[in-house]
Amino acid sequence: MDSDLKEQLYLNRAKNEFDLAKAIFKLSNESDLKLEFGLKDDSTFFSNVISSSYYCIFYSAKAFLYKNGIVTEPPEEHKKTYEEFKKFVDSGHIDVELLYIYKTMFIKAEELLGIFKKEKSKRGEFTYQKLPQANLLPAKESLENAETFFKNINLILRGNRSD
Repeated sequence: MDSDLKEQLYLNRAKNEFDLAKAIFKLSNESDLKLEFGLKDDSTFFSNVISSSYYCIFYSAKAFLYKNGIVTEPPEEHKKTYEEFKKFVDSGHIDVELLYIYKTMFIKAEELLGIFKKEKSKRGEFTYQKLPQANLLPAKESLENAETFFKNINLILRGNRSD
């Protein structure tokens, strides 16, 4: 596959994940949209916002790496992608801020697995009902981080970034 095409596929996937995260965040916060979709007013999907924001960052990083001749694949594709991306930061090629954003999102993706595990154990009705609403601020932060990461990777790949 043509290198530019593969890079563009990763960026398109990243953009789709970002758009989905924005839409889910909006749906989680707007009563009229919930009504339109037949959802309860207290329905929220903030964990999904965090997840889609993470995938936006992941696929942006994959595009950057691909542009630089690095392909990461399973097993441990996420870990490998993070480690390869970190090498570019450590060598001074990418702002440390972008690595911080990626690392934060990587941790949040792992936290989603922990949330799932807690949900399985049914630790209590109150915690079970309040957990989605409690994720509002982390979801908002994740969405902002995804936007920052995606925009900066696009600038880097287009060569418009001033370092």
